[in-house]
Amino acid sequence: MSQDTSGAGQHGTQSPLHDDSLMQEPFALFGEWFDEAKKTEINDPDAMAISSVAPDGMPSVRMVLLKQWSEEGFIFYTNYDGRKGDELLATGKAAFVMHWKSLRRQVRVTGHVAPVEAEVSDAYFASRPRGSQIGAWASIQSRPLDTRADLAARVSEIEALYPNEVPRPPHWGGFLIRPQEMEFWADGAYRLHDRFQFTPDETGKWVPQRLYP
Repeated sequence: MSQDTSGAGQHGTQSPLHDDSLMQEPFALFGEWFDEAKKTEINDPDAMAISSVAPDGMPSVRMVLLKQWSEEGFIFYTNYDGRKGDELLATGKAAFVMHWKSLRRQVRVTGHVAPVEAEVSDAYFASRPRGSQIGAWASIQSRPLDTRADLAARVSEIEALYPNEVPRPPHWGGFLIRPQEMEFWADGAYRLHDRFQFTPDETGKWVPQRLYP
């Protein structure tokens, strides 16, 4: 018998968002929430589920880590030649959601996506542990792999090829998502959640709108 979850979300009598939150710029509100999540989330407060779409319209989603953000947008790093990279490069569009269970909040973002400048990817790659640098070369992302031993062999080959400094692979780097819409969701009692949506007007100014839950 399935469990009745219609009462889920009955946590407290009031959600943490108020109309004065609409007066903030969305990036300022994101910064506040992200800082709180870093203090309360047990694992990976920077985890984000990012969606892309194949040429036939079939969507796919996977978890990545948010590494940098500013009012320009949100940056994560990946293999450009994998399924994710192929689809993002083909459409130039992306969406992601960050869910912080400890705070009962989520942020949704949709927008245009493009690779970051090479020097930005170079700087981040240089900051990664050597093992992660080797892995970026060894993994032919999203392609068939016969055995784990084959992957280990590729790792050994790359380690031998680069005994000292490991250069950034040309197929690996950052993506910048420039938001066209940002939505903030906070849990409310009896599923009467708070939802604030921000979209830019013709001048680029962010315009807020409260939404029904």
